[in-house]
Amino acid sequence: MNVIVTGGAGFIGSNLVHYLLRERPDWNVLNLDALTYAGNLENLADAEQNPRYRFVHADIADREAVDAAFDKFHPDAVMHLAAESHVDRSILDAGAFIHTNVLGTQVLLDAVRAMGGAIRFLHVSTDEVYGSLGPEGYFTEETPLAPNSPYSASKAASDMLVRASFQTHKMDVVTTRCSNNYGPFQFPEKLIPLMVANALEDKPLPVYGDGMNIRDWLYVEDHCAALLTALEKGKTGEVYNIGGHNEWPNIEIVKLILKHLDKSDTLIQFVTDRPGHDRRYAIDASKIEHELGWTPSHTFEQALPLTIQWYLDHREWSDRVRSGEYQKYYEQQYGGR
Repeated sequence: MNVIVTGGAGFIGSNLVHYLLRERPDWNVLNLDALTYAGNLENLADAEQNPRYRFVHADIADREAVDAAFDKFHPDAVMHLAAESHVDRSILDAGAFIHTNVLGTQVLLDAVRAMGGAIRFLHVSTDEVYGSLGPEGYFTEETPLAPNSPYSASKAASDMLVRASFQTHKMDVVTTRCSNNYGPFQFPEKLIPLMVANALEDKPLPVYGDGMNIRDWLYVEDHCAALLTALEKGKTGEVYNIGGHNEWPNIEIVKLILKHLDKSDTLIQFVTDRPGHDRRYAIDASKIEHELGWTPSHTFEQALPLTIQWYLDHREWSDRVRSGEYQKYYEQQYGGR
């Protein structure tokens, strides 16, 4: 089986590439990534020695480059993770989010359809397309889409393009919507790696508003397992929510990190809340659990310390990302080609 993973140099994508190579030893994996700021090939240094792994440097919105990759690799499936994903950046400038998340998704769907439609297309989305919850209730697959940021609006648009490809062209598509991920290789603009990095340097830990925005946290390896399950067992045209049954206010996450690192809560610095900041996300993942048999394997109490320890053990990786040195890896290893 030949599988294309788009965005395979990113946080979830690189974890997925490692997971597929380990769990499916007869699969070939092509990583298609534009290497924007959040793409880091150092995440896949170990995979580069594997003859079943290949990398192609390409923008998914570049139709010619995508068609060339498809023609050469002949994929049986596409796992589409490539996306601009940082809400703060989307508020400042939504253009890159429309380019990658909307146009890029349509280019990929067109490439799949051009090959006869016999390719399964797994579209990896986010619970943010549902908008914000009050103190009660959960997002289900039937929850209406109500995105509140340019990022989530661009993802909702891509979800609708995938839905249209099924309704109009009868393509073999499956969509997943996950809660907040955490784990190794996460870009340090995100909450957990940012707080770990700042705490280690005794820098202020910026927390939006009152810190009581609630998220459902999912360990990235559990997400990878869910994606593989959806790829292999998901019903064509269906949506599956993926969550960790693990709601935490942001401020409590920050305090847990400080406690684990033996740092003082005085490092916490409350800052002006960002515009359109959703108050609560919570996922009802019963559909994928009951229909496909997936459940998360890690508890938060197990996986958060593992995650913090990974960043402690890989401070050089974090330093290279924060300084920008990681961006030289592609040129050094691939000659910039």
